[in-house]
Amino acid sequence: MISFTILGSGSGGNCAYLETPTTRLLIDAGFSGKQIAHRLEKIGRSISDVQGILLTHEHSDHIQGLNVLCNRHKIPIYCNRGTKDAVEDKFKGYNNYRLFSTGSAFEIGDVNVENFSIPHDAADPVGFALSSGGLKVGFLTDLGFATRLILERVRNADVLVLEANHDLKLVQEDTKRPWALKQRILSRHGHLSNDSAAAVAMEVMSDRLRHLYLGHLSKECNRPELAFDRVSQAVNEIGARHCNVYLTSQDDICSTISLNS
Repeated sequence: MISFTILGSGSGGNCAYLETPTTRLLIDAGFSGKQIAHRLEKIGRSISDVQGILLTHEHSDHIQGLNVLCNRHKIPIYCNRGTKDAVEDKFKGYNNYRLFSTGSAFEIGDVNVENFSIPHDAADPVGFALSSGGLKVGFLTDLGFATRLILERVRNADVLVLEANHDLKLVQEDTKRPWALKQRILSRHGHLSNDSAAAVAMEVMSDRLRHLYLGHLSKECNRPELAFDRVSQAVNEIGARHCNVYLTSQDDICSTISLNS
């Protein structure tokens, strides 16, 4: 059994919670420690029960709660060497890192953690595929494009968190962003657009994929309805009516889902 909750996801903060019968993990910690603890309380869980934090990369919308969560609550951080070194430039005085090698699977309790390299402008960013009891949850956020390796790693997931960061037209029309930033967002080391997310969803779709979360939406360069409509259309085009598509928000907790093998 896996219980899974996205505590929030957007360009300003990202954090998810995964629970099995013996293991409780956070994936990223992109809100304040106080806010993460509050959101856990809202789903009937305590920060004191969390056994580890898996980090995808070191950008602030994925690590801003580490100071409180780690120094006050002594929660270990699981990350690769590149992410650790980058995090230490921003987050001092903490030594409880559990380092993994990118591409090498490991276990935390009854959770098997596969990690794999993703193209993004960070030190050594990764995606995750977390498995327990024959169930799999995949994480694909903050990536400019999906390689064949990435697609294979999350294929046959029961749950997939997939970035749908921006609408191309809204990025191009945005008058507040400098051209250099737009280039970064649209580059192969930037973020997935709604169209790209739709293409990934079609590519990895299987009979097992029942829950597809659209994450990391930009508040300025996307609209929830645009992301939802584009990806839902793609899912319906291939007849995958068994797959539920959900929107996420950095302001709201998604409903908890429970998976049974």
